Order: sequence, then C-alpha cells, then structure tokens
Amino acid sequence: MTAARLLGEALDLLAEHPVVDGHNDLPWALREKAGYDLDLLDVAADQRGRLHTDLPRLRAGRVGAQFWSVYVRSDMAGDDAVSATLEQIDCVDRLLARHPAELAPALTADDVEAARAQGRIASLKGAEGGHSINNSLATLRALYALGVRYMTLTHNDNIAWADSATDVPAVGGLSPFGREVVREMNRLGMLVDLSHVAATTMRDALDTTEAPVVFSHSSARAVCDHPRNVPDDVLERLPGNGGVAMATFVPKFILPAAVEWTARADENLRAHGFHHLDTTPEAMRLHAAFEEAHPRPVATVATVADHLDHMRDVAGVDHVGIGGDYDGTAFTPAGLDDVSGYPNLVAELLARRWSRADVAKVTWGNAVRVLRDAEAVARDAASRRGPSTATLADLDG
Repeated sequence: MTAARLLGEALDLLAEHPVVDGHNDLPWALREKAGYDLDLLDVAADQRGRLHTDLPRLRAGRVGAQFWSVYVRSDMAGDDAVSATLEQIDCVDRLLARHPAELAPALTADDVEAARAQGRIASLKGAEGGHSINNSLATLRALYALGVRYMTLTHNDNIAWADSATDVPAVGGLSPFGREVVREMNRLGMLVDLSHVAATTMRDALDTTEAPVVFSHSSARAVCDHPRNVPDDVLERLPGNGGVAMATFVPKFILPAAVEWTARADENLRAHGFHHLDTTPEAMRLHAAFEEAHPRPVATVATVADHLDHMRDVAGVDHVGIGGDYDGTAFTPAGLDDVSGYPNLVAELLARRWSRADVAKVTWGNAVRVLRDAEAVARDAASRRGPSTATLADLDG
C-alpha cells in the first residue's frame, strides 16, 4: 500500500477513533512564553515556530481528547508549588472558557465520549509531580475538586514519600504515606500516573493500587535504556492491573543515540544559566547553536512505532496508548513535529500490519476504558471509607 493510501486509511480510522493523548505541556509553555497572556499566544491561530500546539493543528492531528498537564517544576516546593499548580489549572480553565466550540471540559469517561459526539476536544487535567500537593491529602482532594484527573507521583526529583526515576534513590519506592496517597487517589477516582517515577516506585504503586494506573508519557526501557521508560517486568503487570502505558515522543527517551547528545545539550544550557527544561526563545537559540556544532540524532515516526510494537508484545494491545509530551520538550521526532503528526504514526502502525481494531484501542479505547474503570473503583472505595486524614508525620515519622 502506498504512503498516501496508508495516510488516507489512518485519517479514516481517526475520524471514528481520534487520539486520546496523555500529556501536553501547553499550559507551562504559555506561562514561560507569554506569562499566561492568551491574547499574546492565541491558540486559535497557527503558532508554528512558537508552540507545538494550537487548535488548527490539534484538528489536523485528529486529537479527540487531551490531558493538559498542570505541571510545575520540581525545584518549586511547598506553598510555591501549590500556588503555581493552581495558576496552571486556572490557565486551562481560561483556555476552555475562551474556546468553548473547540474544547470541552471533561471530568469523566462519559464526558470524553460526549465531547467526541459533539465534535469537540475533551479536555482533562493532569498534575505532574506529587510536590504539587505539598504532602497534604486535603490539597490532593482540592486538586481533584478543581478537575485534576491524574497525578504523576513525582517529577524529576524525589519527594518526601516517593522516589523519582532521575534522582538518587532515597525512599526505596513509596513510603507508607506514599501508599496512602495512592489509596486516596483510588478513593477519589484520580488516576495514579507512574511516568517519571523510579521502577521501585512503579512496583510499590502497583502493589498498593486498587485501580488501573497510567503512564501518561513513558516508553519502553528495553528499546531505549533510559530510566524514564518502563521496564518489561512492570509492563508485564499491566494486564493484571488493567492500566495503560502511553508511549512518549521525546527523542532523548526513545532513541538511544539521542540520550548522550541530550545530556551534553542540557549541560550546555545549564552552563549558560538556563534550566535544562527551558524552552524560551533564548534557550532555544542556545540549543540551535549547539545543534549546529554538534548535529542531533533524529528520532522518527518509526522510532516511536518500535516502542509501541514492544509495549504491545509485552503488555498486550489493551494496555498501550499515546502521550506525546508536546510543548514539554525542545525536540520532537521527524514526522511527529507537532500535534498535527498523529496520523503519520497511525499510518506507520497500519503499515506494520496492526489491525484497525488494535490501533483504535491505542488511539482511543484503552484510555477511555481506564478512566471508566478508575471511576468504578472510586465508587466502591468511597462506599467503604471516607477521606483520609493521615499526614506525612503520622505515617513516615
């Protein structure tokens, strides 16, 4: 089948089974690049060259539902982290209010399905990093009340009750309070997101949770040996848990040759006084100069498909999804340059003889099922126990 025919097949499939993407950092990009001024960076217009994400390209990419990350950097702590998370939530809410014909607020699986029927993009919120709750279960409940439907247990740094994939182990996985956070998330119906956490934390969370987990933007460690990815023994547990691992597009997590290059590029940013996750124009100019002197290994659509192939083979097709991490990375794969690129990935999967039914699970069905299953667990858990009043001091000493 020709490339054009495959792309046509992909677009036809996505018309019925659009993409549910697990992670997009547009709110943080709007903070960094526009101070949350939605007139200055109006996503109703094509923002190519400034953002990976805008409404025209979401439509071109056939995105049907998006988890908007209400991320704050993990070097923020305490009340500052909570306040910044609230600002991120406010940004998403203002985007939804500004574009009601395109973006539909969504809290449940039924809301996601209704948005698809209306031709709108279901918009959910995901908090990235347990530092956002400042060791407070009441704050966790407040975020849920404000629409947050998953929380990534850590970001790049350890927190008091959980180890991160990219920090020196300190807790050994989840502490007793960390396990209580997971149980309270189950009771609420907030998905436990295991991207960014250490493998020990992944295993502890799977031992603790009553509900399916998600990896909102992580790929396969066996394909690219980076600690941000999911080891096979954890992927093997997803069928028993019911969860879904959503493959990310970040080149430094998916292409072995990009791992070392990115480490040097990040160090170059830090040497010039920038945070290594900075994507402001000044930081990107530094990146461009570094890339000119040191050509960057380029991931492709096939690189991402290799991860999806492996994740399907190990976890099963019912436990695989997509989490691009657009606007949270400086670089993207060729063919997946921005949110308009998802049809290229679907065409690649079809070229690899994935069935339409299996691709539809990856783009739409698996993520919606996990939401629905977590809601069912929450109804049962809430009938058996009330809100937890445990504290870090109570459980961890």
